[in-house]
Amino acid sequence: MSKTRDSDKTDDAGSSAIEQYLVQDPERFALNLARMIEQAGKAASAWTEPRAKGQTRDHVAEPMADMVKTFSKLTEYWLSDPQRALEAQTRLYSGYMSIWANAIQRFGSNEMPVEDAVKPERGDKRFEDPEWGRNAFFDFLKQTYLVTSRWASDLVEHAEGLDEHTRHKASFYVKQVAAAISPSNFVLTNPELFRETMASNGENLVRGMKMLAEDIAAGKGDLKLRQADAASFEVGKNIAVTPGKVVGRSDVAEIIQYAPATETVLKRPLLICPPWINKFYILDLNPEKSFIRWATEQGHTVFVISWINPDERHGAKSWEAYIREGLQYGLDMVEKATGEREVNAIGYCVGGTLLSAALALLAQEGDNRIRSATLFTTQVDFTYAGDLKVFVDEDQVSALEQAMNENGYLEGTKMATAFNMLRSGDLIWPYVVNNYMRGKEPLPFDLLYWNADSTRMTAANHSFYLRNCYLENNLSAGRMELAGRTVSLADVTIPIYNLAAREDHIAPARSVFLGCRNFGGEVDFVLAGSGHIAGVVNPPAKKKYQYWTGGKPEGAFEDWIASATENPGSWWPHWQRWVEAKDSTRVPARTPCDKAKSLGDAPGTYVKVRV
Repeated sequence: MSKTRDSDKTDDAGSSAIEQYLVQDPERFALNLARMIEQAGKAASAWTEPRAKGQTRDHVAEPMADMVKTFSKLTEYWLSDPQRALEAQTRLYSGYMSIWANAIQRFGSNEMPVEDAVKPERGDKRFEDPEWGRNAFFDFLKQTYLVTSRWASDLVEHAEGLDEHTRHKASFYVKQVAAAISPSNFVLTNPELFRETMASNGENLVRGMKMLAEDIAAGKGDLKLRQADAASFEVGKNIAVTPGKVVGRSDVAEIIQYAPATETVLKRPLLICPPWINKFYILDLNPEKSFIRWATEQGHTVFVISWINPDERHGAKSWEAYIREGLQYGLDMVEKATGEREVNAIGYCVGGTLLSAALALLAQEGDNRIRSATLFTTQVDFTYAGDLKVFVDEDQVSALEQAMNENGYLEGTKMATAFNMLRSGDLIWPYVVNNYMRGKEPLPFDLLYWNADSTRMTAANHSFYLRNCYLENNLSAGRMELAGRTVSLADVTIPIYNLAAREDHIAPARSVFLGCRNFGGEVDFVLAGSGHIAGVVNPPAKKKYQYWTGGKPEGAFEDWIASATENPGSWWPHWQRWVEAKDSTRVPARTPCDKAKSLGDAPGTYVKVRV
């Protein structure tokens, strides 16, 4: 009797396991498939209509052509020697045979668990559902995918004779293709998606196609991947809300002065130069995370440059224009508002690169108003600039320049996509699955709302940046030409606080460290935990991460880390002590001009322009 009952239980469990992958209501499922096809038609229309009207054109062919060219060089190496090609094929075949052997052993054994031939890397969330290991079909898909993707990565790693740039591109493209073809990205090969689709009779796919059509329409013919619930945020209402006034406005920048939070303030005002490839309010997301608010609470008179979101009118605005009409204009507004000529300055990411180049230019011109500079995740030497260098070679830059010259700018979504591709496993495919397969709205997350609030780049500015920094590395080499001068970072002799982030994919810590040696004065190098954003936006109250301090930024980066001191929590108080050590003089708090004399309340108008 007990055997019969155990058998019945096994049969019931097996039936239950099968039933979760069967259509529950065929009529309703068929209706939803029809609705999904209708929404897919709307998505196709949103994609084709702007192209038919000439409002947009495809640039997909350019990166695809580069990828094919790169893979052709890789293939040429492996196929040029029959023995080498046979060995590569044998390795792949051996991996598949191990999977087959495991699958056969698993079917023949109900007692001992069978070890997988290959396992996902630690932290890989794609295969967390138990069915990836419990169900033979999905387990086979998972292992076959992992074996194939790792084999492809090994082909790049072991290909001899490739130049370093080609190898870098091949490795990057292999990762992108591998991430895209993962079985976790498709309904029929992802057990979790399959179950949800059957359980809802396909309603998830209807919602997903509807969202896809909306996102292509929002991108004006290109997919604008939603990463956060945009309806939950409004700049100036519940994000970027630190009180202040717009005290100046040029063609490329608004200058914002923030209200004081203390009775006395440091005599030297603080001018922040954020990147123009994103909006400045990453430093003012909300009161708990805001570096700007925190700085006012420490006694800084804070000014911020809010860059224009450019259009056709700004195509000729160059790096020099951003220095003259942004950074120097900001210094003028600081002096006008406070009467002070000595200023502390901060530059973030490419804003820090601009600040560094400007300091070199201003040193030659005799403008010494900036008395200390802080650089957040800033590269001035681009030797080790990371995966973004994949997109920068003469062919790609020339094609991009030709595209930008059509309208005078690079569309913001293009740069946003490039940044997302650096971490496609975190910033692209999970949202593709969640949004368009599951049909679920993303959660309200202020950081990802900011990430999606993209900005355009002027043609002249972006071309100058790509060529002089990524392509030719002119700034660190002392070859960059600005305002008819050849500028050198060796002329920058003011003290510099240079912050890198250990897990930064955009400005790798090693790259930031290497750049320290180009400045002519004292540089304090500090390494924050986490990445490009979380490593910077890390308020002390959160008590998260850590930072490392050590000796002079000399020698090998790895040696500096080995001897550095690890400190718990945020680096913000450490920076504050550094600033006050340069000049701790205090004066009565300065209030921004009243409404009648200002150009409006913070965060201003430029930051609210969306693309």
